[in-house]
Amino acid sequence: MVITGVYIFNYLARPKAVAYGKEIVQPVKIFEDGKARHFQLDTKDGLSIKYFIIKSSDGVIRAAFDACDVCWPSGKGYYQKGDYMVCRNCGKRFASIKVNEIKGGCNPAPLNRKVVDKNLVIQVKDILGEGRKYFNFSGRRGI
Repeated sequence: MVITGVYIFNYLARPKAVAYGKEIVQPVKIFEDGKARHFQLDTKDGLSIKYFIIKSSDGVIRAAFDACDVCWPSGKGYYQKGDYMVCRNCGKRFASIKVNEIKGGCNPAPLNRKVVDKNLVIQVKDILGEGRKYFNFSGRRGI
């Protein structure tokens, strides 16, 4: 297994992410307040893949990598300002209802997720598969 740990790097709220073999599971109730929660999955080969989960203003729980196709080399990610996720590198704002809906450009890169019973479930293979390209800084472009 390539997972060495799942860590939360949101300093205000620290809900625990739980890995059940090939899945990351969080209770949906921790997202009810609409605040973005940032998570990190560390791999044995030294990558730290970061993603966030937010319950958008339309009531949908959404997930995305803390990176985009354009600004990923900066390694800065996004922060929440009201109902928007804002790129720490270029300053572009993205409405919460667009997270996980639009792919490409400076939009937060979507991360597959599903709600099962009262839990949000993300497959580890989805985090590792797509996330590696955004968090492998050994081959940074343009920096």
